[in-house]
Amino acid sequence: MRPLTLLITIDVEEEGLFSRSYPRTGATVTNVASLARLEFIPREFGLPLTLLVTYPVVQDGPAREVLDHWRQTHGAEIGVHLHPWNTPPFTTLPDPEPIRCRRLDRDLLEAKLETLGAAIQANLGVTPRSFRMGRFDWGPELLGLLPGAGITVDSSMVPLQQKAGGPDHFLLPPDPVFLALENGPGARVLEAPPTMVPLVRGTPELVYRLSRRLPRPWGEKLLGGFRYVAAANLQPAWSPLASMLAAARLHVRRGGRVLTMFLHSSELQPGATPNFPTRAAVDGLVAKIRAFLTRLTRTGEVRGLTLAELPGQGDWPVIPLSSWTRPEERLR
Repeated sequence: MRPLTLLITIDVEEEGLFSRSYPRTGATVTNVASLARLEFIPREFGLPLTLLVTYPVVQDGPAREVLDHWRQTHGAEIGVHLHPWNTPPFTTLPDPEPIRCRRLDRDLLEAKLETLGAAIQANLGVTPRSFRMGRFDWGPELLGLLPGAGITVDSSMVPLQQKAGGPDHFLLPPDPVFLALENGPGARVLEAPPTMVPLVRGTPELVYRLSRRLPRPWGEKLLGGFRYVAAANLQPAWSPLASMLAAARLHVRRGGRVLTMFLHSSELQPGATPNFPTRAAVDGLVAKIRAFLTRLTRTGEVRGLTLAELPGQGDWPVIPLSSWTRPEERLR
């Protein structure tokens, strides 16, 4: 029997992002030290972490020491987590930050991606191969830039999730797929979505079709509420342990091969996010992660990988990116 693959990804980022504050400079990154709360994962379970880092983090000396410790001691992978609002270069923008990715000029996005990749290389000695866009706000122009930046794996698309005015990836398959890009023959990137699965098979397609018949604001609200009432996910800051276990069980039962978990580093520091204001709240989050991994590893063989290790580990299907930029193609 093929072992189950588990990807544990951490968005390593500055504080203040959950209080609607998006300054270009001055953000603190003291929460990065709290990654020590997760050292039991490689030590007790032998599972590696993928640490996706923002520009303020990689510019901070103490934070870089933490990242280097994780890389050298625990084999962690360092990848890119792009926050356009605080990654140079900067220019005058038409609206307050954060601005949707699709509204940013392609050349500006490319320059920001290059800045962050170069900073990771210069400050950590790492050439990043994995990527996640801040706020899961991908766009076709951004994804088209990733191969040229040396990125082979993206994890910016969450199935069964829709935000008002945001990108449409509601019907993305829950297991990894290669996205065939439109910027050249053979151009593609592997998409490894954070695990989100429907409680009942077939309901996403029905709800999606209904949403297309409604005025856009109401259709987006319908899709936006789906994950709260009709789906289970693997994300410990979003869901109780029972939902995490249900997501894993349903995904595997339906033939899924990869589970992808994500967490924000700021959720490990008491008070750095509204949902985890106290040490007791953070302790509960960490205990939930430990309990989930304990239960999961008891059910069978679990193989831990980092994001960049994933492309060569399977015969992943290929789907055109146009499927997610022209939604009508999904309804045929």
